[in-house]
Amino acid sequence: MQPIRNIAIIAHVDHGKTTLVDHLLKQSGLFRENEEVEDRMMDSMDLERERGITIAAKNASFVYKDIKVNIVDTPGHSDFGGEVERILDMVDGAILLVDASEGPLPQTRFVLSKALKKDIKILVCVNKIDRPDSRINEVLDEVFDLFIDLEATDEQTDFETIYAIAKDGIAVNDPADKDKGESLQILLDWIVENFPAPKVDIEAPLQLLVANIDYNNFVGRLAIGRIRQGKIKVGDQIMVAEENGTKNVKVTALFSYRGNQQVPIDELSAGDIAVVAGFEDIHIGDTLTDPNNPQIMERLKVDEPTVGVMMSVNDSPFAGLEGKQVTSRKIKERLDKELLYNVALRVEDTEKTDTWKVLGRGELQISVLLEQMRREGFEVLVSKPQVIFKTENGQKMEPIETAIIDVEDAYVGAVTEKLGKRKGIMTGMTTKGSGRTRLEFNIPARGLIGYRSEFLTDTRGTGLLNTHFHGYEAYKGDISGRNTGSIIADRKGKATGYALDTLGDRGRLFITPGVEVYMGMVIGEANKGIDLNVNVCKEKKLSNVRASGSDDAIKLAPVKPLTIEQSLEWISDSELVEITPQNVRVRCREMDPNKRKQNKKQ
Repeated sequence: MQPIRNIAIIAHVDHGKTTLVDHLLKQSGLFRENEEVEDRMMDSMDLERERGITIAAKNASFVYKDIKVNIVDTPGHSDFGGEVERILDMVDGAILLVDASEGPLPQTRFVLSKALKKDIKILVCVNKIDRPDSRINEVLDEVFDLFIDLEATDEQTDFETIYAIAKDGIAVNDPADKDKGESLQILLDWIVENFPAPKVDIEAPLQLLVANIDYNNFVGRLAIGRIRQGKIKVGDQIMVAEENGTKNVKVTALFSYRGNQQVPIDELSAGDIAVVAGFEDIHIGDTLTDPNNPQIMERLKVDEPTVGVMMSVNDSPFAGLEGKQVTSRKIKERLDKELLYNVALRVEDTEKTDTWKVLGRGELQISVLLEQMRREGFEVLVSKPQVIFKTENGQKMEPIETAIIDVEDAYVGAVTEKLGKRKGIMTGMTTKGSGRTRLEFNIPARGLIGYRSEFLTDTRGTGLLNTHFHGYEAYKGDISGRNTGSIIADRKGKATGYALDTLGDRGRLFITPGVEVYMGMVIGEANKGIDLNVNVCKEKKLSNVRASGSDDAIKLAPVKPLTIEQSLEWISDSELVEITPQNVRVRCREMDPNKRKQNKKQ
């Protein structure tokens, strides 16, 4: 049997995990010399490539010095933490990647705490050591402090360190040698020599916990997981232990990983990561085991969702004009499909048959789902995100986030003032030198809704804001919402440059001339805290004294269309986001301006 190592790469978002995995695969001899290999091949989803973040965990493998290495690239963003927790269940070792300038950040703490609890061997890899602002020694001290802070054992705190420039595919033992490094050989050797081999019993009854799910057009649903004990081969009769019972199935196909591709195989043994086919229905957390001697494992648990939105069928005047998937049945099918893959997401039915409550770990996770649905041809309406409250001993509790903020010294005052108004409490402040300061706040999750875009404006785009879930605490009191009004179209038609020009000093516009609008559609943000109902289809009266070319002189401020995330952050409780394959619009819940007035009075 071939020796195996199962490892994960864990880190905060944007610290270089996917880039490092790419270079490990390339340098392990997996590809022919003349084979074309795309960059960031592990980020296979379009959204991952566009945003430069990993959304779903991916498996890959390579053989180095006759040892098979199964490697998992995990997401770094806290909203996809459900992915990380499942994946750590499949590995015996983890490379903790830390940026040589930014040091450990909130998600570093989150993934490291999960890894330490599972007693996984950790190798610390300090990446981006070529950055001009790198501070390698301080970062190592911060990593050590983090291990102590997370109550790591003496053995765990005695970690080894390797230094890397992942984008160049270089690893060294001493950062002073960074210019002499030529490859990742030091890291590859460390992986096969120092990470433990899985402790397994091949003769015991089969036991495999399903940690991920995939789909294959030829063989259907696939269960992915690590074989804890025993072996599995094509044609075997196995038992599936589900949440509410068991059933027997036949293994119709079996796959293993070669690079990031799944390749068919006849048999796999304990310690390896298997991809199993033969199910009509399979869920994350199910156990595959021997029907004659079932060994059922404890189901995977992930942290509870903290944010929710109401999603409903699009009923605007433009409904059905741009999307193909517009019925409540299609939307419900799509949400049910998402639940199969995404353990951190929940969907609840409401009193209305065409409305659902979608709960997730954060705004980003929900907006990624909405962006995927939009690209698949769906049209939906979505409400403003609301946090999920709990009641404990008769007291109202709310989710609290730890926000770690990196800003230039000049913006510390503005950020502190804004977060103070949102019930944030400062828990730490450190000056990093180089004109930047790191602030730590504990702040209600609802205080962060709508703050990110404001934060980027306040810090001129130079600030870094990272958050992770801290826990539930007693309700902190009311937080004032948006203090600006909306500019709302009062009729259906096509917006004109002349009408938009007259609105230029009343606020910020979301649309450009020629855009189709309808009554109740929000076309901009008013400067003052009152809503304006305006005619944006008004044309200039033609008269014989009209100067030729005067219309060419209209110069409107450039408009950046709202993204799904920005729209969800910006809207008030009385507004909805209309999402279609071609447009993201903001609209009022109640289209008729007279009814809106009556509702406000009531």
